[in-house]
Amino acid sequence: MELLASLVAEERWLFPAFLVMYAAIYCVGQLLVFRRWAPRQRLDGASCLISLFHGTPAALAAAGAILALPAGSRSFAAPNERLQEHVLDYSVAYFTMDLLHYLAFLPGDVLFIAHHLATLFVFLTCRYIVRHGAYALLVLLVLAEVTSLLQNVWTLAGIWRDQSPAAARVYGALSPPFYVLYTLVRGVAGPFFLLKMTVFYLSGQAVDVIPWWVRISWIVVVGTAIAVSNLWIWNLWKELFRERKQAMAKAKKDT
Repeated sequence: MELLASLVAEERWLFPAFLVMYAAIYCVGQLLVFRRWAPRQRLDGASCLISLFHGTPAALAAAGAILALPAGSRSFAAPNERLQEHVLDYSVAYFTMDLLHYLAFLPGDVLFIAHHLATLFVFLTCRYIVRHGAYALLVLLVLAEVTSLLQNVWTLAGIWRDQSPAAARVYGALSPPFYVLYTLVRGVAGPFFLLKMTVFYLSGQAVDVIPWWVRISWIVVVGTAIAVSNLWIWNLWKELFRERKQAMAKAKKDT
């Protein structure tokens, strides 16, 4: 709470400091933490490391910024508060750093590049152009990042599972709870909030403060992200059940 209070009082533009912080964390990951990993694995590890420093802190900060508002100010069209804009800058810095990582080292990963560009478009238009609607984006940020810690540990274990039996066990143990939590957030809570957001923005209640092209683009970007996320987790569920079925068949054959 003290940190949030200090951010409320902070008048400086914090994006440059946040970007430098993520760049430093990325370099530590590349040069120290994952230096013994294979080149592609080292790249993925460094990306996961900055995601670890973004996801849970961003979710907690976004939740704190929402709870700090009076109930009457929690509106899809409310003007942005200073704390909300600091939280947006924190996420903008992360997505900028990770986008630079993909553009520099993995330019063929079109899906991630498109995701980061779309996310930055939404955050930047809210933060710097319309300066309204941060409440909606912070709720979405909480929903997007509440699974981040579990997902990044699961991802790192997955990267290393072929070389480490311990990592393989961690990956196997984390997969079901991660899939369940991700499905509940992206498959239930996310679409429900998107529906509320869509009804509000299409009703014209924000017409005086958020232009139609911004409102429509936010709905399209968020809806597309949720749809892609659900397709991704659905494929993971299918793979998990296929692996479990093959393991059961093998065990039955061995007996």
